[in-house]
Amino acid sequence: MLYSKLFTKTTKEVSSDETSKNAQLLIQAGYIHKTMAGVYAFLPLGLRVLNNIENIVRENLNQIGGQEILMNGIQPKANWDKTGRWNTVDVLFKLSSQTNTEYALAPTHEEQISPLIKQYISSYKDLPDFDEENGVMPLAVYQIQTKYRDELRAKSGLLRGREFRMKDMYDFHKTKESQEAYFEYITQTYITIYNQMGLKVYIVDASGGNFSDKLSREFQVICDAGEDLIKYSETTNFACNIEVFEDIKASGKEIPVDIQEAKSAEVGNIFDLGQKWVKAFDTSYTDKNNKKELPWMGCHGIGTSRCMAVIAEIYSDENGLKWPESVAPFKYQMITNVNHKDDQKINNQIVKIAQSIYQGESEAEDLFEANPETVLWDDRESVGFGEKLKDADLIGCPLQIIVSKRSLEQGGVELKNRYTGDSNIIQIIE
Repeated sequence: MLYSKLFTKTTKEVSSDETSKNAQLLIQAGYIHKTMAGVYAFLPLGLRVLNNIENIVRENLNQIGGQEILMNGIQPKANWDKTGRWNTVDVLFKLSSQTNTEYALAPTHEEQISPLIKQYISSYKDLPDFDEENGVMPLAVYQIQTKYRDELRAKSGLLRGREFRMKDMYDFHKTKESQEAYFEYITQTYITIYNQMGLKVYIVDASGGNFSDKLSREFQVICDAGEDLIKYSETTNFACNIEVFEDIKASGKEIPVDIQEAKSAEVGNIFDLGQKWVKAFDTSYTDKNNKKELPWMGCHGIGTSRCMAVIAEIYSDENGLKWPESVAPFKYQMITNVNHKDDQKINNQIVKIAQSIYQGESEAEDLFEANPETVLWDDRESVGFGEKLKDADLIGCPLQIIVSKRSLEQGGVELKNRYTGDSNIIQIIE
């Protein structure tokens, strides 16, 4: 992409009420636009990052049998009445139409997926038991969608908003054993997903809250902007919420010696929903003996826009963002220094080399793997070289290709690693 064609630009101006690091950086770098408190629009660069995060989620869920769907965001009040949550979920947006019909603006989709699945299962044959060894996956459907929650106090940028992106997955099983085994399988898949994003997660068991009377499993990332406080060990898998730490010690469970305490941000959770939701909608099937049975249900969420915020919080410095390559909007940002005070021949050479790199036609093509989809080329003529370099650090693509008179005098172009700050000259042969 040519930066000169990008309608958004970087800015130094951020509203004084925007105190979160992730929102400040993402607004300044031109990734998001704040519409109002807790509501942000994703601009071209921001949408590329969000899409990369969601594609990591999508690819991994497809590999474990997930079938992607897209449910509606407006849900009938009757469904929420059936589960008893119309008046108990305090963040539920409630809408009244011109016909005085009431709807919910969905913060989650248990109230829709359960009656939906009811239409498509009738026999035990519709619910295969999870069998990892033989590659048999259960009935599992997921969506990646915008959710809405009437937060009393939206804060922390993309970490806690009134409108946000989330992946939610629902699985249905004949047996409790199948559901529990898939629950553990999902846990391992989540670890893979977060690793691919560049996030180290700690697994914390917690209360299911409004979703389940059973334990849920949270995935926490150490982050100064987080709202949670956890105890964790770097050398073991031990992690727990600060509230239950004393109970764990009192139970006699062995506590690692290297235990630490830190603020953390929740980036996902998984729930054992049991049979509560299917019972509410009479979502059932007949077994081999033609007896009516209720399936066992699981629910698994990942806050994709929240992941973007946490990555921005962690992968950044005083100069701007430092995206992991897996989620970056572009692998490279190319900066050309066409100085009209220099000899025109040198300027022509700078532009020629930059064009060959951008089009993937350079002799160094095997090093760069460059093309218009992987390179953001700052080709602006009205902006000075120093400002371009500052913008590149703020935007935070993993690698910077710098084409200048100085780099040519050294034999080629400079390749700078945004994360480490290391740079070297790549020889360009014309």
